[in-house]
Amino acid sequence: MKYNPDIHHRKTIRLKGYDYSQPGAYYITICTYERECLFGEIVAGVMHLNLIGETVQYGWHRLSQYFNFIELDAFVIMPNHLHGIILIADDNTTNKNQLFKQPIIQPVSSDQISTLPKGTESGSLGALVQNFKSIVTRRVNRLTRNSGTIWQQGYYEEIIRDERAYDNIRKYIVENPLKWHDDENYSTQKCDRNTNSHKKPQK
Repeated sequence: MKYNPDIHHRKTIRLKGYDYSQPGAYYITICTYERECLFGEIVAGVMHLNLIGETVQYGWHRLSQYFNFIELDAFVIMPNHLHGIILIADDNTTNKNQLFKQPIIQPVSSDQISTLPKGTESGSLGALVQNFKSIVTRRVNRLTRNSGTIWQQGYYEEIIRDERAYDNIRKYIVENPLKWHDDENYSTQKCDRNTNSHKKPQK
């Protein structure tokens, strides 16, 4: 089945008891606070980053320097969200296909679940995203002399189970700007303008 954005990134499919620090290929989506279009605009199918968008891009590319056990794959910044593929490897991983061939979904008993890491484990996918969001927020706040978060709480993720899914998701990411007006995150009210500063969340 081809990748369908209507069913693949509207809600998390985080698996109970799954260890998100183990080697694998992961597709993630991170949205801005209240879906505000903070990162630039799309003109004729091309994303034009503003200063905040460039800061986000810089922060993403720096992730693999902070965490040498990951590889960053396809990535795109949209006006109010981003998509990316993160590959988590270990010392025994020599190529990308090994990440797809390993048994990503393993039967987990109730006893095993209780011993799995809880919260944001160091080196897990959640820790990577948390680090990225935190660093970018600090940089953006310094640039804009603002405070608060630019991100929606949490993120959406999908475990990429095989090469076919990987190819479909990668194509979807690359072509995302071409289909912006059909994107579920598109809003005429919030996105048909340039937004050069970010909104502080109301308490």
